[in-house]
Amino acid sequence: QVQLVESGGGLVQAGVSLRLSCAASGLPFSRFAMGWFRQAPGKEREFVAAISSNFGTTYYTDSVKGRFTISRDNAKNTVYLQMNSLKPEDAAVYYCAAKLYVATRTDDYTYWGQGTHVTVSS
Repeated sequence: QVQLVESGGGLVQAGVSLRLSCAASGLPFSRFAMGWFRQAPGKEREFVAAISSNFGTTYYTDSVKGRFTISRDNAKNTVYLQMNSLKPEDAAVYYCAAKLYVATRTDDYTYWGQGTHVTVSS
């Protein structure tokens, strides 16, 4: 049974940092590309960042480039999203997702976590 469990969300002030974690189990983690998506109230889910399974190539949506960093630790079956200089518009439920090999910006990922809430006050 595949499980993706996000953690690290919370209520923070604008300008500070948070690190989200997503612990995966029940799948050969090193073979899976991992992505982070977010959904704000009343909005569609959107791509945030992704990391490939092989060379660790990373992809970001334009609004988080230079502020967010995705990384993975295959020994711990965990993917991280370091979020710096948070803005109120970053507030959302953040989901991690997994798909075999190739990271994409589209939401055609096979497995999804339950999400972790990030609230940013101005």
